[in-house]
Amino acid sequence: MPVPAPTVANRGAITACVILAVIMQALDTTIANVALPYIQGSVSASADQINWVLTSYIVAAAIMTPPSGFLAARFGRKRVLLVAIVGFVVASMLCGMAQSLNEIVGFRLLQGFFGASLVPLSQAILLDIYTVEERGSAMALFGVSVMVGPVLGPVIGGWLTENISWRWVFYINLPIGLAAMLGVMAFVKETKSNAGAKLDWLGFGTLSLGIAALQMFLDRGEQLDWFSSGEIILEALVSAGAFYVFLVHTFTARKPFVNPRLFLDRNFSVGMIFIFIVGITYLASMSLMTPYLQTLMGYPVVTAGLVMGPRGVGTMVCMFMMGRLIGRVDTRILLLIGLGLTAWAMYDMTGWTPDVSQERIVVTGFVQGAGLGFLFVPLTTVTFETLGAEMRGDGTGLYNLSRNIGSSVGISVVSALLTENVQVNHADIASYVSPYNRAMQSIASAHWLNPFSRAGLASLDGMVTQQATIISFIDDFKLMMILSLAVMPLVFLLRKSAKPVAMDHSAVME
Repeated sequence: MPVPAPTVANRGAITACVILAVIMQALDTTIANVALPYIQGSVSASADQINWVLTSYIVAAAIMTPPSGFLAARFGRKRVLLVAIVGFVVASMLCGMAQSLNEIVGFRLLQGFFGASLVPLSQAILLDIYTVEERGSAMALFGVSVMVGPVLGPVIGGWLTENISWRWVFYINLPIGLAAMLGVMAFVKETKSNAGAKLDWLGFGTLSLGIAALQMFLDRGEQLDWFSSGEIILEALVSAGAFYVFLVHTFTARKPFVNPRLFLDRNFSVGMIFIFIVGITYLASMSLMTPYLQTLMGYPVVTAGLVMGPRGVGTMVCMFMMGRLIGRVDTRILLLIGLGLTAWAMYDMTGWTPDVSQERIVVTGFVQGAGLGFLFVPLTTVTFETLGAEMRGDGTGLYNLSRNIGSSVGISVVSALLTENVQVNHADIASYVSPYNRAMQSIASAHWLNPFSRAGLASLDGMVTQQATIISFIDDFKLMMILSLAVMPLVFLLRKSAKPVAMDHSAVME
C-alpha cells in the first residue's frame, strides 16, 4: 500500500533540514581556503604540504559519493543521513582542535568521508517528496544551497579567521549540524532497508583507486614537473589501470557497483557531461578569482570575498526564477541562456587588468552567477526527469560525483596552467627587454628599470612577472569560455519525458 504524501508543513520542515545539511557540506568546500595561511602557521607546514588540507577533503568526498545509494538501500536512507551528519560534525570539531598537519589532514579525510553522502541523499529526498510539477522549485532551493555555499565560504571564512580564529571555520558546523540532525530525526521517515544488498567491492575499490590516483596526479603534477617524475608516472598508470578494470568489470559483472543501465537514459548521460563542465567552469573560476583579487589587485581577504558575493546573489535570484519557469519554458532554451551568460562573463574577464573597477567585477560576477542559475536547476530537473524512481538513488550519487570530479579536475588544471603559463609568458616578455627596445631608452625607464642595478632589476622583474601573470589568468578565462561554448550542441540531445515519473513518498513522514 503506497505511503501518503507528506503534509505541507512536514514537507517544508523536511526541505529545511536537508537543505541545512547540504549548506553545511557545501560551505566546507571553500570556507577553509582563505584560512590556509593561518592553518599553515599553526601546524608548521610548508606551502606544498598545506594543500593537503583541501585535497584530502576532495578525494575522500569523491570516493564516498558513489556508494551513497547502496548505503541507503542497505541500511535505510534516514539512518545513513543521520550518521553522515553526526560524523561530519564530529570530524569538523576534530579539525578545529587539530594540533599538527597529520591530525588536520586525517580529520579532513574523515570529514569528506562522512560529508559525501549529504548532498546525494538530500537531493533524492527532495525528488521523492515533490511532484514532477513541483520539482523545479525544489531543485531551485537545492541548487542555491549547493552552489551558493562555495560563494559564501570565502566571505564567512575570511571574517571568522580575521575576527576570531581559523578554528571557527570548522566549529561553525556544530550549530548547523545539530539543527539538521534534529530536523531529520523529527520529520524524515525511514525507507525500507534491504539486508541482502551486497556491495560490489571490486567495482568500488577500482573506482576509488582511480579517483584517488587521478587527484594525486593532477594536484602534484605541476610541483613534480609532470612525467619527469617517477611518482607522477606511477599515479598516471595506477589511475588508468584502475579505471580500465572498473569499466571492464562494470559491463561484465552481474550486479556491478555502477548500474550501466543508468546511461541508457539519454538525459542522464547528457546531464552527467553537463554537470562535469559546470563544475569546471564555476568552481575553477572561483579558485582563480581569489588569487587574482588578493595578489594582483591587493584586496584584503574580506574585501575580496565581498566583491565576489554578488555572484551568489545572481545565482540565487535566477534559481528561484527557474523554479517558476520549469515546465513553462523549453528546458533547452534555459540551458542555452545559461551557457551564453557564462561564456559572456568569461569573455569579459579576458579583458581584465589589475586596474579593473569594482563595479565591473561585481556586474560580471552577477552575470556569471545568473548563468549558473539558468543552468543548475533546469539541468538537475531534466537529468532525472526520465529516470525511474528505483534508479534515482544511484543516479544522484553519480551525478554529484561527476560534479565533484569536474570541480577538482578544473581547479587542478587551471592552477597548473596558470603556474606553467606564467613561466612561459615571463620568458616571452623578457625577450623584449633589451637596450634596443625604444621603451627602454626613455629617461624614466633608464632610471627606474635599469637592469644593471639591483633595485632596477627587481622592479623590472616584478613588472614582467605581473604582466605574465595577467596574461596567464586571461588564458585560463578564455579556456573556460571555450568550454562553455563547446558544450552548447549537447543541449539538443536532451528530450522531455513522455509521461511523469511516479513519485515515491516512502522517504518521508505523514
